[in-house]
Amino acid sequence: MRRIEPPRHEHNHLRQPMTAGEKMVLDFFDKLLPPEWEIYIQPHLNGLRPDFVILNPDMGIGIYEVKDWNLDAMRYEVREYHKGYKELWATPRDGRSFKVENPFDKIRRYKEAIFNVYCPRLQQKAGFGAINAGLIFPMAVADRVRELQSHFLKDNEKERRAEFWPIVGREELARGLVDTAVPLLKRESKGYMRPELAGDLRGWLVEPDFAREQRRPLKLDRAQRNLAETRTKDGYRRIRGPAGSGKSLVLAARAAKLIDEGKDVLIVTYNMTLWHYLRDLVVRERKGAANPGRLTFTHFHEWCGNVCWNSGFADEYVEIMRPITKIKNQNLQPREEARQLRPILPPILNHKVPELALRAAAGAPEDQKYDAILVDEGQDYLPLWWSALRGALRKNGEMVLVADTSQDLYGSASSWTEAAMTGAGFSGGWAKLDVSYRLPPELLSLSQNFAERFLPAETRIVPQPEQKELGMFLCELKWVQCDDQEVVSNCFNAVLSMMKLTGPGGGISNADITFLSSSQEIGRQVVDELDREPWGISSAHTFAESKAEQNRRKMAFFLGRPRVKATTLHSFKGWEARMLVLHLGHAMSRENMAAAYAAITRLKRDPGGSFLTVVCSAPQLSDYGKAWPMFEDRRTFFS
Repeated sequence: MRRIEPPRHEHNHLRQPMTAGEKMVLDFFDKLLPPEWEIYIQPHLNGLRPDFVILNPDMGIGIYEVKDWNLDAMRYEVREYHKGYKELWATPRDGRSFKVENPFDKIRRYKEAIFNVYCPRLQQKAGFGAINAGLIFPMAVADRVRELQSHFLKDNEKERRAEFWPIVGREELARGLVDTAVPLLKRESKGYMRPELAGDLRGWLVEPDFAREQRRPLKLDRAQRNLAETRTKDGYRRIRGPAGSGKSLVLAARAAKLIDEGKDVLIVTYNMTLWHYLRDLVVRERKGAANPGRLTFTHFHEWCGNVCWNSGFADEYVEIMRPITKIKNQNLQPREEARQLRPILPPILNHKVPELALRAAAGAPEDQKYDAILVDEGQDYLPLWWSALRGALRKNGEMVLVADTSQDLYGSASSWTEAAMTGAGFSGGWAKLDVSYRLPPELLSLSQNFAERFLPAETRIVPQPEQKELGMFLCELKWVQCDDQEVVSNCFNAVLSMMKLTGPGGGISNADITFLSSSQEIGRQVVDELDREPWGISSAHTFAESKAEQNRRKMAFFLGRPRVKATTLHSFKGWEARMLVLHLGHAMSRENMAAAYAAITRLKRDPGGSFLTVVCSAPQLSDYGKAWPMFEDRRTFFS
């Protein structure tokens, strides 16, 4: 049976819908290629996005760009500049020329990347010939495309371009000339490709888990659905639950419902990397109302600055922030800047700025306020911050706070006494979500054990299993205990090992691998090692020396980026992934224990299997690690 990724029944829900020409090409390949050829549509090729890759484990690879261009609608020409540099230009009937994307260069980059990076064990020369890099123009005559192509071929490529750089037009598609599109089919020798080499490539072609999830509506149980679709009488609700109990799902579903009702919604998080994840959840739940409301994401301190600037408190805000600004303007080395900022940040950001924002929000105009304010990871907030946000709520609006005090990374949870809760507008008890749906059963038990051993009794919330849980989820759990100086190499090797895994459902996508580190420095070293690896493994990461660069990277960090992911334990709080490599450093304070617990509980169960490797140099966690199914002690002992 033909393997098509993603499968046909999901094609109407692709994030980037196929064009009419791409649908024609899919039918062309599916109808005419022998069944052993696999077809990958818009594969996540570590940042490259060809339209199609076809793969025969015994014969070779085809990589294709499809262009629905009408060559009669405008004139296309090649312009040559100094040192032989060439560009493709188009001129419509109005005479205003413009540069267009060059598909001839794109397929060359794709072919070279597959040969050099993603299928590196192909033998030289002959292996390069095992890759067809073609262009398909369903609305054009192939000869006109070949005329343009000739400018972008090297002299030694022109004689054999039909064999290695095929061009297909509307006539070839109509006549079913699949041999023209895939010259590999006419090869007598089939020794260039082998199944194990195809396996190298598949990890980059298989659709990542996050892409499949994005096409599915949110799945909520009865308790979660009730919280998402109702409000309390006074509009204030607090929801508490352990890792994986669906708190973020409820928040996103509530936001989607309100937006579809035309309401303006503000979602506030502590870390900005969470925005992309929550936004994707909201999109999956939206019904598509004709007149939707506004959805705004912010983190608390960004909101403070905005409300002060927009409500006539800019001068006071600038004055409060002056000590911070003064240090940042000195162009210090990142570590020295952080050292000087460390003692002055808490009183300014935790108290002075929120107090000013509280005053500013009270006088803000109605068009800058919201019908609903939803706060995720509420255990990281102080009651004063919540009070400030209340000023941005419109009359008869609603506010929701979701929290897991077990993940108290900043020591804020103890501030939320019952007296503080009453003062914050809450009445009655917490709405509780007790069951963890995220964690594989085996890891759930280990997480319970971690919480009971290392987290304070007064704040921990222990996740509970489903009553009807059958425990049929493959889960590979490994703990590596090592010395500090061996952490980087062990993390690097753990990521490479995950790239060789195959789950029960078939291929596993490398883009589903996430590396989390308790240290910016270790994180940078690991991603540098990955980048230097012969395959050149490119990662989407948040590691940088300066805080400004870290924040810029955080804004670009989201699961939809088709690369290996890498970030800190703190920045991944609230997210989930099915393939994790986790680094735990030696300095394990109370807050770091909470961060370690939060990171361990990021693993998501999946029918195709889930995988977690912990690389730990913290001695106090060694005995705990010995309870894991696979434990390796790689420490060096001296007599």
